[in-house]
Amino acid sequence: MTARPATARPETARPEAPTTRAPGPSAPRPSAPQPHRPECGGPGRGLAPATLVVALVAMSVTAASVAVTSVTAGAAEIRVIGSNAFKTTLEELTPAFQSTSGHRLAITWGATIPLKAAIESGAGFDVTLLTMAAVDDLIRHGRLAAATRTPLASSRAGVAIRRGALRPDISTVAAFKAALLNASSIAYVEQGATGAYLKTLLPRLGIADAIAARVKLLPPEYPAARAVANGEAEIGMTQISEILPYAGAELVGPLPADIGLTMTFGGGVEARAEQGEAARALLQFLTTPAAAAALTANGLDPETAPPTAR
Repeated sequence: MTARPATARPETARPEAPTTRAPGPSAPRPSAPQPHRPECGGPGRGLAPATLVVALVAMSVTAASVAVTSVTAGAAEIRVIGSNAFKTTLEELTPAFQSTSGHRLAITWGATIPLKAAIESGAGFDVTLLTMAAVDDLIRHGRLAAATRTPLASSRAGVAIRRGALRPDISTVAAFKAALLNASSIAYVEQGATGAYLKTLLPRLGIADAIAARVKLLPPEYPAARAVANGEAEIGMTQISEILPYAGAELVGPLPADIGLTMTFGGGVEARAEQGEAARALLQFLTTPAAAAALTANGLDPETAPPTAR
């Protein structure tokens, strides 16, 4: 059963960026997504103290200005199509990248499946940040340049509840099943990477039919953690990095190890990108120590470990 979330007084982690909404099975092919152009100095949050991330970003400014790109002729506008798993991290890092490179970012956020479909349908972009499975498929189909393939971080799926609610036991597969069977409502984004996995996991656990009437399948622009924070679902399941930004939501933990979902996210540059050099500079920036620290603070495990604070 699909239930649309209520819209009254919703909690938001930050101003919502335009997203690409994926169509249902009978809907037309997705249209090109419309970008959001973040301003310098946007808000950010994470598990680590904000001062640590800010300090690490500041420490890397000189190095990044050399390693990423030199601000020479003509700053570029880089069109980014990105998974919501990266949203908080990139919004935190945008001011540093823009100030050191001179380039501007125009970002479209959404869930991996509809964003990949939009790219396949001809959406214009310079660089994308998706699951590596999606990146590799787009490389095979000639939409991304293979030489720009850049793994950035791994991400785990987790369980969210409303802050202050009774925490369910999800430490084992049996406990996780019991928590879902006892929940009054369960939410996840239908066309997200986590949602695609849950559609195979729940039948495998033998509980899909038992909880079907209480499952709320959400659109990409309405994250599961937001629904939980607003009291519209008792349990939400999504990437951990998409839970942490919501003050009204609380992370219970990752899925049990035996059925856990860990995915690698990364990026690639469009094969004929208008701003290919600038797009490659962004991917390089996202491999710096400052970027690794921001990824860690927001629930992602970077490919390059962040430096130890002294």
